[in-house]
Amino acid sequence: MISRDDLVRACDTLLDAATFKDYTINGLQVAGRDDVGRIMTGVTACQALLDEAVAWEADLLLVHHGYFWKNEPVPITGIKQRRIRTLLLGDINLLAYHLPLDAHATLGNNAELGRLLGFEVDGCADDELGKGLLWLGRLPAARSPVALAELVGERLGRRPLLIEAPGRGEIHRVAWCTGGAQDMITQAWEAGADAFVSGEISERTTHLARELGIHYLAAGHHATERYGVQALGEWLAREFGVEHRFVEIDNPA
Repeated sequence: MISRDDLVRACDTLLDAATFKDYTINGLQVAGRDDVGRIMTGVTACQALLDEAVAWEADLLLVHHGYFWKNEPVPITGIKQRRIRTLLLGDINLLAYHLPLDAHATLGNNAELGRLLGFEVDGCADDELGKGLLWLGRLPAARSPVALAELVGERLGRRPLLIEAPGRGEIHRVAWCTGGAQDMITQAWEAGADAFVSGEISERTTHLARELGIHYLAAGHHATERYGVQALGEWLAREFGVEHRFVEIDNPA
């Protein structure tokens, strides 16, 4: 067991959460019981994940996508009320980290995705937040766009959407940022990447990829962001001797 407040402080410090200008609240979003022995992790604090936490008798739910987003309606009604009521009735803490969990150098979503795909990390490019959210690296050996898409599909368990850039050829240098980072494609091109891997795609992304001359792989917002929260959960288990369980609530987006 560890006190909730000590655990939250450890996470806040590890992820440098206070320094991020984010679209949501990073850290403790809903308070539950004071002591934590069981931590459940998941990507998004949806009702299905909350129900799993209640059934498992989790003390704390740790997610990447929590609540209280910028410009979200304030009233606690409907789906929002049901979700928060589930947490309060179960006396379960909700702990959420968004951009801090994307950016962390060893446990973050980008770090974990690069490790999973076997990318050799060179560093990070500047981004508008100054937090190194766009990662740069190389493939161990050059691959065709189709071959890289096959690798991504094999490792993530879902086939990515591939937009090939005419005349670009094989991929040596790669850039990546998990989730909804498709608009970083121009920065990836400016950094000299042959391909950019992210989660989502917009209508404009296809045209930018073709006209800039950079291959683009949309590997899924959910699929690319499953790994940071698991790594953080395992770190907490090792550091504090708590029990950890990751629950996958499938999402094709």
